[in-house]
Amino acid sequence: MGFSELIQHFTNGLSQGSIYALIALGYTMVYGILKLINFAHGEFMMVGTYAGLFTITAFAGSGAGVEVSILLFVVAMIIAILASLLVGVGIEKVAYKPLREAPRLAPLLTAIGVSIILTNVMALIMGTKPQKYPYPFINKSIDLFGVAVTPHTILVVVITFILWISLKLFVEKSRMGKAMRATSLDKDVALLMGINVNRVISLTFAIGSGLAAVAGVLYAMPFKASPSMGLIIGLKAFTAAVFGGIGNITGALIGGLLLGILETFGVAVLGIPSGMRDVISFGILIFILLVKPDGIMGKTQREKV
Repeated sequence: MGFSELIQHFTNGLSQGSIYALIALGYTMVYGILKLINFAHGEFMMVGTYAGLFTITAFAGSGAGVEVSILLFVVAMIIAILASLLVGVGIEKVAYKPLREAPRLAPLLTAIGVSIILTNVMALIMGTKPQKYPYPFINKSIDLFGVAVTPHTILVVVITFILWISLKLFVEKSRMGKAMRATSLDKDVALLMGINVNRVISLTFAIGSGLAAVAGVLYAMPFKASPSMGLIIGLKAFTAAVFGGIGNITGALIGGLLLGILETFGVAVLGIPSGMRDVISFGILIFILLVKPDGIMGKTQREKV
């Protein structure tokens, strides 16, 4: 295998890993604040994906090959974010908030139930047949030093890094970001210090859901949207969050990128059938949980009993 071919696989893995990273950021934020693994997060992504698709088809007609302007794509992305945001915050208020003081198993099972409900409701509304996302631009490969790179690949990677940097600056520099970090450390003390914990938690779900919607639209463009799309992608993003160190924003990015690259090289270099690429992701999850459960950038925390 030549050097240019290795770079080609690396580029493809980077694009796929960027999708995982965007969704993993939502997982890691919610876990960092509530210590909740929101297994419905992939479905929040799916809802946003369909909201964007509905917007595009409503204004530009339906069917494959629809010419969509850049402006319409931006509008569809905004509506996708808003739809996913509203669903995420609404689910948090209705399903998760009453269980904050319950044993951890209760919200975990609730999240699985929410995931199943959202999948089936969307299948009832939109049907079970996968639907193609029209491209807003010509996605013809560009040759860069012997490596074929599509505009979509560039778009995915650039958007991922812009959103990651923005989120990191928000959490570290803004007043609300400081409130998030305080809530993450101790909700009760944060409440005593005058922080509106409910608002912080709602904002966390809103940001995570919005990032998932962006990932869903970008993922569906070269593939298709389907009601069940959030299941596997969501679990892989969870793997990425654990891989990088769940609760760590930079760790979520690194875990997502590495997972995408390892998946791609596992198929291209090791000869693993493409239909079994999911085995690579979940094999990594098992390995990390056995060897370093805190992840690459996670820190071991001791609890007094």
